[in-house]
Amino acid sequence: MGGESTRPGATRVDEDEELRRVVPVVRGLASEGVTVSVDTMRASVAERALAAGAALVNDVSGGLADARMIPVVADAGAPFVVMHWRGLLEGGNVRGTYDDVVTEVVDELRTRVEAVLDGGIAPDRVVVDPGLGFSKNAEHDLVLLAHLDRLLALGHPLLVAASRKRFLGRVLAGPQAAPPPARERDAATAAVSALAAHAGAWAVRVHEVRATADAVRVARAVEGARTVEGTVEGAHPDEGAR
Repeated sequence: MGGESTRPGATRVDEDEELRRVVPVVRGLASEGVTVSVDTMRASVAERALAAGAALVNDVSGGLADARMIPVVADAGAPFVVMHWRGLLEGGNVRGTYDDVVTEVVDELRTRVEAVLDGGIAPDRVVVDPGLGFSKNAEHDLVLLAHLDRLLALGHPLLVAASRKRFLGRVLAGPQAAPPPARERDAATAAVSALAAHAGAWAVRVHEVRATADAVRVARAVEGARTVEGTVEGAHPDEGAR
């Protein structure tokens, strides 16, 4: 649950507006037994949302946007998602130049995780996120997805947030055509989710839950089938097609 957009070019809402959007919704969802992640870069919003029943904090800045964020989360004992971040994307501030995107993202995330741990957040409360689409182009995002093992080597659960993002539009459109609208990228999102699950990701963040849940179930079933040796005795040759 988030109260402001972090898409490239979006302008930030003020603190009062973010609180107005977030806290009542978190309180309502939590009262119904829903596990809520609050997505915010403001410590005040995280603090109020946690008090209202949020279970974890997802900060796309990894605590860099607000110096109070890490102490607030540490005091609450909540899980904290640390995303790779190179600054706000307002006004074309992309800063997406890399010599080796995987190595640089892993190194920068490691530095940020160390700062979070030094700030008092327990190691088993830290989740990492490569920040697909944040200061990265489509090629960067795809290379990171191809090397999730390098991110997992940081030793913390991995969150992959690819849902409907621009790089999927680029993949679907090819080099010449215009990318399809965001709402037409759910099948591509489900494919990424299945790949991420196969690679060992802890969670994915999506808009359309059913498609991703089905894709991950199929990926898990295929993985489970690898442990079965030979064929099932007495199975009909056409059984799998029924």
